Amino acid sequence: MEINKTEIEGLLIFTPRKFEDDRGYFFESFNQSIFDEATNNKFSFVQDNQSFSKKGVLRGLHFQNPPFAQGKLVRVIKGAVLDVAVDIRKDSKTYGKYVSIELSEENNKQFWIPPGFAHGFITLEDDTIFSYKCTNYYAPQSEGTILWSDIDLNIDWKLKPIFVSDKDEIGTEFCNFATQF
Repeated sequence: MEINKTEIEGLLIFTPRKFEDDRGYFFESFNQSIFDEATNNKFSFVQDNQSFSKKGVLRGLHFQNPPFAQGKLVRVIKGAVLDVAVDIRKDSKTYGKYVSIELSEENNKQFWIPPGFAHGFITLEDDTIFSYKCTNYYAPQSEGTILWSDIDLNIDWKLKPIFVSDKDEIGTEFCNFATQF
């Protein structure tokens, strides 16, 4: 498994070795010991989630506040997304900056987003299946949403969203956001 750091500390990209032959392919999608070494043994997963979306669905930018903060290891099983993580750690030198990466069934990349980041994605293909492992259980009372189209964040989503939930359309503007991280 190849592990790459991003320009924002804590965000990691995992790319598994894929073995292909006439029968198809095989790859190890998760290995706890490799993950522990990459993240200094800090995290374990308690919940797996999966979504199915049409092309142009935007979900995010979501996070959970402490004490229910979540880290997420995300990947695409079918289709493709542009995945985005925004640093909301107030003492970070990259506070308010973001990293985006394309995740697809073709590249098999996985994106590690630790607690302290808002997360969102837009589907680039129809019938996209998105999967994520979470380090904490979903706690609706702790959930927050930053406006995906915030002009201060200036995220390049690569395409105009066709479907956005009502909740995501009224997320908090970043200039009015008070982080708990």
